[in-house]
Amino acid sequence: MFLQQIVNGLILGGAYALISVGMTMIFGIMNIANLAHGTIYMLGGYCVYFLSTVYGQPFFLAVALSIFIVGLFGIAIERIVFRPIYGGPVLYDLLIASGLMVFLENGALLLWGSQTKSVRAPYTDMVIHFFSVSVTMQRVIVLLASLILIAALYLFLNFTRFGKAIVATSQNPKGASLVGIDLTKIYMLTFAISSGLAAAAGALLAPMFYVFPTMGSMPVLKAFVVVVLGGIGNVQGAVVGGFLMGIAESLGGAYISSDYKNAFSFIIFIGVLLIRPQGLFGKSQA
Repeated sequence: MFLQQIVNGLILGGAYALISVGMTMIFGIMNIANLAHGTIYMLGGYCVYFLSTVYGQPFFLAVALSIFIVGLFGIAIERIVFRPIYGGPVLYDLLIASGLMVFLENGALLLWGSQTKSVRAPYTDMVIHFFSVSVTMQRVIVLLASLILIAALYLFLNFTRFGKAIVATSQNPKGASLVGIDLTKIYMLTFAISSGLAAAAGALLAPMFYVFPTMGSMPVLKAFVVVVLGGIGNVQGAVVGGFLMGIAESLGGAYISSDYKNAFSFIIFIGVLLIRPQGLFGKSQA
């Protein structure tokens, strides 16, 4: 049972990491707490539903297209919603993000209704057995896809020109601007990557859960916990924090009570704030 819960936690943690990495990038680079990030996750679920279930596209193609489409939508959000308030008080960011979240959730409710929708995938019923662990092929795909996307992001940030520009901007925006980095392009690219990763999580998890307008409410709260756990603005910390959170929830639900599964995230959140407010991988301000 222990090994089974570890595997379940890794699968869940991979999805948490995808959502949290995008959120921590936006916060670390643009200092925006994007409360609407959960609705981007929701849009990924709806995209894969329409592409694969309604229009009959192959599941993996539908996931790739969902990442691309929602990534473009992220660019539109950055240009239309957030760009006009850059440099303003933090309260403006929170209000705009909150308004965007309400707008997108109610827009989805108006367009697609409140009924939950299920996504067909070719590997949902295929079960793999190894040692004492049984896991569906779809869950394995979620974990592998999460690891591949995280590895691709690492390579992009560390070995490409635009990736290094993003890292430089997160470390010192004014210095990056002085050496010729176009901050508007970096912000736009950051939103595209962040939205694409959130959409990937929503699309990959859609066959395992249902798709509905408020499906991103709990994931975005847990993403905030992961961001704080790993250290605000720290991409590596968000990845590790996501996997730790998934394992903690899985073990807590199995050995303590599944009724309190969602509460474990916030218990960890409070503990980290009390013991190490800067997060496990954040730098102290002393």
